[in-house]
This record gives sequence, structure tokens and C-alpha cells, in this order.
Amino acid sequence: MSDKIPVAGVIGMPISHSQSPKLHNYWLSRYQISGHYVPLHIEQADLAEVLQMMPKMGFVGANVTIPHKEAVLGLADIVTDRAALIGAANTLIFRSDGKLHADNTDGYGFVENLRCNAEWDPKSGPAVVLGAGGAARAVIASLLDVGVPEIRLANRTRTRSDALRAEFGTKISVVEWVNAGDMLKGARTVVNTTALGMKGQPELKIPFDHLSTDAVVTDIVYTPLRTAFLDRAAEKGCQTVDGLGMLLYQAAPGFERWFGKRPEVDDATRQFILSS
Repeated sequence: MSDKIPVAGVIGMPISHSQSPKLHNYWLSRYQISGHYVPLHIEQADLAEVLQMMPKMGFVGANVTIPHKEAVLGLADIVTDRAALIGAANTLIFRSDGKLHADNTDGYGFVENLRCNAEWDPKSGPAVVLGAGGAARAVIASLLDVGVPEIRLANRTRTRSDALRAEFGTKISVVEWVNAGDMLKGARTVVNTTALGMKGQPELKIPFDHLSTDAVVTDIVYTPLRTAFLDRAAEKGCQTVDGLGMLLYQAAPGFERWFGKRPEVDDATRQFILSS
């Protein structure tokens, strides 16, 4: 048995805002595991060198956030199918054979958040996805994987939506941003993947005239926890799911791989992260 204390971390630029160290160190303490999880501000020019050095420093893996999630794919020895499909990785494993393994658990976190916090059947009808950035890629890939029959996609820049349709196929239909309200008709899943509604950003304002009360509405934003978008959907009678669960659930697979214990995502975990 190794006497080395496992170390993991989160790589980004900037990184001071990340909740990952708070979450992983909470789990380490909760399960009485000898290990550490640290924030790492890494410049883009230094990324490759840092990834080569980390295993020598005792790191067993790392999370990856903006702006490195795409770049690490080109530096990894092994890339999972879902990371390749999404075009980004958020979870790295430094294997004992020296190989760098890259995965993406964002889509898993997104789906688990809905499954655990709503009465949700992804196959029951179309999904609406607002936004076409990196988060949208993970959401679209995971929705298709769990059997959503159709995805209606709108983004403020039409070309980005068209690019995702070309990549993910004919189950994606693109709607102009100004007509986004119209695509809510009959939708059973509605997802905001944009930064609109986040603290310091303008609100996401689309008309909810066609929003069915049968829809499950979620926002990947979790600061604030309850966005105006979710409040409006709740007023219509929809089930709503905040974005914090996606953060929590996407973290669990990495923690298990690095520290050997599958952590429980429960109310105690949520309350700890929400505490100052």
C-alpha cells in the first residue's frame, strides 16, 4: 500500500472563484480521507509543462475549467468518447503507467441533477437549449444520450447554433434568437446554458407564453441560486431545478477516481457549499 498522500486540484485562469476546492475538501473531511485538493492558477503558456510536472508532485488528477478545457484534449494520451464528442475535458487522471486520461463529466452532472431533483422523463418530448457555448455542447450530448427525441436550439449568434447542428445531427433544429419564445411550445425540458441571469449579467428575457406547465426548467447558473428565469418558470407552474446540483454531481466521479470513495451528493453537501 502506498504511503503517498493523494493530491488533486482544479486548473484554471482565473481560479479564485471556483467552488471545487471547498466541495472536494468537504468530502475529504467527511469521509476522513488523507488527501488534499487545491486551486491552481495556470497560464495558458504553462499548461503543458504543468501537466507533465503534476504527477511528479504527487497529483493523482485534476479538474479543468476555463480557459483550458479544450486545450487539455490535445495534451492527453487517452480521451474518452464523451470528452471527444463534447470537445472539452473537465476531469483528468494521472495514471500509474504515466498516461494522462481526459474525461468530461459535465453532461453526467447535468443529467443527474435533473433526475435527482425533478420528475423528469427525457424521452417525453422536445428539449429547448438556450445558448451554444461550451456548456451547451455538454448538455446537448447528454440529452441525446438519454433519448431526448428533439432539441430546439437558439443562440444570440446564429452561426454557433448552426455549427452545433452540423456536428450533432438532425435531431437539432435551430431557431433564431428573436423567436426563442416560440420554440417552447410542447417542450418538456428547457435549459439555459448562457451566462444571462448570472450575477453581474443581464437577465435572460424570453417570452413564456408558450411554456407548458409540464416542462422541467433548469438553469446551469448557480450564482444566484434562483435566477429570475427559474422564478418566472415556477410562477407558470413548472418544475424548476437550479444549477448547483450540476456542479456537485459532475464532481463526484473525479473524486471517486482520485480518492477511492464515491461521495454522496445530499442536502448536507448543498448546504455546506451554500454557506459562506
